[in-house]
Amino acid sequence: MSLRGIRIPKKVLDAQYAVRGEVVNRAEKIAKELAENPSSKPFKRLVACNIGNPQSVGQSPITFHRQVLSLLTNPGLLEHQDLYPKDVMERGRKYLNAVNQFGAYTHSKGAPLLRKEVTKFLDRTDIGAPPADPEDIFMTDGASQGVRVALECIINDANDGILVPIPQYPLYSASIARLGGSMVGYHMDETATGWKLNLDTLQSALEEFEKNGKVCRGMVVINPGNPTGNVLDKTEIEQLVKFAEERGIAIMADEVYKENVYAAGKEFHSFRKIASACKATVPIFSFHSISKGFYGECGLRGGTMHMMNVPMDVQDQIYKLSSMTLCSNTLGQSMMASIVNPPVKGDESYELYAMERDAILTAMKRKAVIVYDALNAMEGVTCCPVEGAMYAFPAIDLPQRFVDECRAAGTSEPDNVYAIRLLEATGVIVVPGSGFKQKPGTWHFRTTILPEESLLTDCLQRMTVFQAEFLKKYSA
Repeated sequence: MSLRGIRIPKKVLDAQYAVRGEVVNRAEKIAKELAENPSSKPFKRLVACNIGNPQSVGQSPITFHRQVLSLLTNPGLLEHQDLYPKDVMERGRKYLNAVNQFGAYTHSKGAPLLRKEVTKFLDRTDIGAPPADPEDIFMTDGASQGVRVALECIINDANDGILVPIPQYPLYSASIARLGGSMVGYHMDETATGWKLNLDTLQSALEEFEKNGKVCRGMVVINPGNPTGNVLDKTEIEQLVKFAEERGIAIMADEVYKENVYAAGKEFHSFRKIASACKATVPIFSFHSISKGFYGECGLRGGTMHMMNVPMDVQDQIYKLSSMTLCSNTLGQSMMASIVNPPVKGDESYELYAMERDAILTAMKRKAVIVYDALNAMEGVTCCPVEGAMYAFPAIDLPQRFVDECRAAGTSEPDNVYAIRLLEATGVIVVPGSGFKQKPGTWHFRTTILPEESLLTDCLQRMTVFQAEFLKKYSA
């Protein structure tokens, strides 16, 4: 019997996800080498600064939400009346009554009560917007699932373009490639004070793509920015809403870092709220997740997608696609609902919750400054302020001799080679800027601000030494 084998579609081959690319593959091999021989490297451990995964680098979960989760996975604990604070027990009973058994499927949009919990959050935070409807909400396995299903309903073929900010999060370039669409990059301006929206660049990107009869159908906005760490101001969001409204382009608002704003004078504004104030009718898909914020529950895979001004026939198709996987995971659904409705003053759990929340956010704010200062102190490195999110995206001046050497070898991009050498010398895992796209002629890498402070300081010191030695070698 002969086998024809598997023919991998070009769309799959074209999809690249740099956050877990070549650098991480090399890190996995180094981890095995360290396990076999701890003295084989000039460092004792690897530090994963390549991904926004807070609990992997030392952050503890929020107690209230984990206590609720324990009741949902083991309902028998509810028989012990004094096991947890009263508000935890009440939340556990409420969610168990709504879902019945967390090992069973829910509605394909998510359990109705849990979607209702998300509407409470939206109504509380998006003052001025119309009341949120649970029927406009899908509970998803992280924000990524919502992004993919929305793109599926927008992209038909390569003639359909999706405007994406450059630098961008590789989920977008990879998903668009996998669906056979065209990514249309619009470059953000890298200035001394931060990454800024440039409407002229946005318009030029649109016109260049559409000049041969192609059509841009969607526009991605990541706010706060990943990998750039910028926070869009109200005026920038108004400009983007107006731009999309005038051209009939759907907005995909990636707002998973809405609670990660650190810079003085900066404030998060949702696209839903601003569009409502502008009386815009442009379709908006808004995404949120339990993976970011100050909770960092990445592995539980909980997220939500809210639709505003999205035609009902489109919603019906999204429901059909979601039904194919029956439902998102129920524990992720419950954690999403719980996280957006935390304890409030007067609740028994509030004091501990507020203490844990404030400690994490205060540390992140402090580490954002530490990373910014340390990177800018390195010769050949410049970094915009880390206004929000969890990342810095510094520019590195790679010596021409090094670039020529990498080009001659023909193996990978120079910033990728740089990131691998940084990893092998320091144990710090970063992502090369080429994985996020970047302005031609510039080089960057993305690093998180998440490691525990003493570990983060140690990483930055090792990176400083590496950078000095690297420049000395190639500038001689």
